[in-house]
Amino acid sequence: MSQELFDRFIKCAVDALKVEADQLTREARFKEDLDSDSLDFVELMMAVEDEFGIDPIDEKELEGITTFGQAFDIIISKL
Repeated sequence: MSQELFDRFIKCAVDALKVEADQLTREARFKEDLDSDSLDFVELMMAVEDEFGIDPIDEKELEGITTFGQAFDIIISKL
């Protein structure tokens, strides 16, 4: 994992999820740890798609994503 890419992902999440950067660990769960709902998650994915210049991610690929690290892995797979 590139730390630079992870840092960019964190920056997007701080803005989209309105959380502190130190809350954003690979193990952080969106609902339980970050108090984020599905709309917050969609906003994060849209911000990340713009930041990384990737095509929109299919909703089916996002099913079952519960942690920040899992979401990052999806993004990395698109680069």
